[in-house]
Amino acid sequence: MTLKQKKLQSGNPNMVTKPAHYQGKVECIEAIESSLSQEGYMGHLKATCLKYLWRFEKKAFPLEDLKKCRWYLDRLIKLLEDMNKN
Repeated sequence: MTLKQKKLQSGNPNMVTKPAHYQGKVECIEAIESSLSQEGYMGHLKATCLKYLWRFEKKAFPLEDLKKCRWYLDRLIKLLEDMNKN
């Protein structure tokens, strides 16, 4: 990806919540959730948060990676909240 392409992505909220390269008939995150146990899915969300936190300072757009981390963290929080309702 060129620097110009990266600059075009910077600040684009869709790169955090719905990047075009992840779109299809089924959302990738939904397929991952369906294919894992609840415990496995929680581990995936946690690991993905750690990945984004680990490297955000080395990225061209660190804020974008922090927002991606928050997106995964929000999913983990919602999963735990839903588990506690039952």
